[in-house]
Amino acid sequence: MANDNINIVDEPEIIYIPDDEGNEEEFEVIMKFEVDGSDAKYMMVVPMDSEDEDTDEVYAFRYEEDEDGDDIKLYMIDNDEEWAIVEETFNTLVAELDGGE
Repeated sequence: MANDNINIVDEPEIIYIPDDEGNEEEFEVIMKFEVDGSDAKYMMVVPMDSEDEDTDEVYAFRYEEDEDGDDIKLYMIDNDEEWAIVEETFNTLVAELDGGE
């Protein structure tokens, strides 16, 4: 189910996402990927200022880029079917990376 179009970020890519109050929070992009049979692109991020370092808090977003790749629009994944596909793909990719080391 995993696509060959995976981007594991070597150098940290930092993005800023506004919270409910409009304050920008800093996140590190840990993985970008596409799902087979779909044109949708997904991004997995972790908060940079996590107060609890033992928590493995990972957030998933669907995203679109402009032609230059300079402007990114993030979309929440609120469809259960889409979420299940993204979660399965992410877990498969992580398992492949863990097995490859």
